Amino acid sequence: MLAAAGFLTIAVFLVAVLSRRVSVLIALTALPIAAALLTGFGGRLGDLIGKGLVTVAPVAIMITFAVLYFSLMVDVGLFDPAVARVLRWAKGDPLKITVGTAVLTVLVALDGDGASTFLIMVSAMLPIYQRLGMRRLVLAGVVCLGAGVMNMVPWGGPTARAMAALHLESGDLFLPVVPAMIAGILWVLVAAFLIGRRERKRLGVIDLDEHAPAQRAERWDRIRFWINVVLTVALVVVLLAQLAKLEVVFVVAFVLALLVNRPTWARQQELFEKHGYNVVLVTTMIFAAGVFTGVLNGTGMIEAMARALVGIVPDRAGGALPVIVALTGMPLSLVFTPDAYYFGVLPVLAETSSAFGGSAAEVGRAAILGQMTTGFPLSSLTASTFILVGMAGVDLGDHQRFIFGWAFGTTLVMSVVAVATGAISF
Repeated sequence: MLAAAGFLTIAVFLVAVLSRRVSVLIALTALPIAAALLTGFGGRLGDLIGKGLVTVAPVAIMITFAVLYFSLMVDVGLFDPAVARVLRWAKGDPLKITVGTAVLTVLVALDGDGASTFLIMVSAMLPIYQRLGMRRLVLAGVVCLGAGVMNMVPWGGPTARAMAALHLESGDLFLPVVPAMIAGILWVLVAAFLIGRRERKRLGVIDLDEHAPAQRAERWDRIRFWINVVLTVALVVVLLAQLAKLEVVFVVAFVLALLVNRPTWARQQELFEKHGYNVVLVTTMIFAAGVFTGVLNGTGMIEAMARALVGIVPDRAGGALPVIVALTGMPLSLVFTPDAYYFGVLPVLAETSSAFGGSAAEVGRAAILGQMTTGFPLSSLTASTFILVGMAGVDLGDHQRFIFGWAFGTTLVMSVVAVATGAISF
């Protein structure tokens, strides 16, 4: 009953979002509430929603101040020199811009944190895309591809969860799939090239005015620019080193940036009025996602779906279980939260594989080839997805339709290489 209700809720949600029949906000809230009422959990609805909201509150706080911080940095021109350099290299070529976006994303995403990757990449690259008239979907999609494959690093969420759930070391789980990960990165660059070629065909190479007279910056403007550089570098270092909680880091950084760049209340109010819409849009989606996951987790639907999923694996498919896990992991990112999959589904799959003569490590390697790695920047079950689409200003359904095939292609390429190198068996 619970498993059927969970799968039906997920299915209706995906249909509603992808068909654009209803808004994502309504789908994330109304559908789980209806499911809870129909399955007899109406009396606990307040508690379920409350726990879900509490869970996502730190993320919502972090996003609020992160969006304000990077919006302020864009307004004061922190990224203008980088934008100018990229534009000089690309010479108005959308193909080069797209490939450059992929390369930068792979580098930035080494920290294993999707939220910070999206914040940094969209803030830095969106002005370039806007100047060239390139589609925001391309920016969100290419960043999605680069961040997805890099989420396999051992300090990223999925691999860390897999190691914890299966009691494995990184040498057992991650190192054997390094060749597959490298192949995935190469595929991302190929995909970026092909997507960029479409943009070049659509727009052509833009003739940019590179000889526009540069405005002379006053002494305080130069000092303020370098203060912003130091502050942003320090922010990134703290994020990478995980020296403090993200929400605390961004609150402190934003307050300091505000004092330096917008010291008067009138200027601060201008900032809030200009970017308040984006903040409200993104944080509202985060809280709506909290309602969705809070109800599905609290009612036991997620756990029931996990058991049902394992139960449909036929005995004759046991030997091919690692490949099945690899190929289904990415699409199942749209259904299961990382905690539900890695701590609920994966241990059962690993035990099933062992019963058929396989190994738990193989199933773990297969899982990280797609489940909440290549799939996480498309999933409505992860808060960072809403950072990406919110800051890029794209619709979640449009984003999923645009990039799903390319992201699944990353998993396919990595799965083939993993089988060829013996990381997983078939």
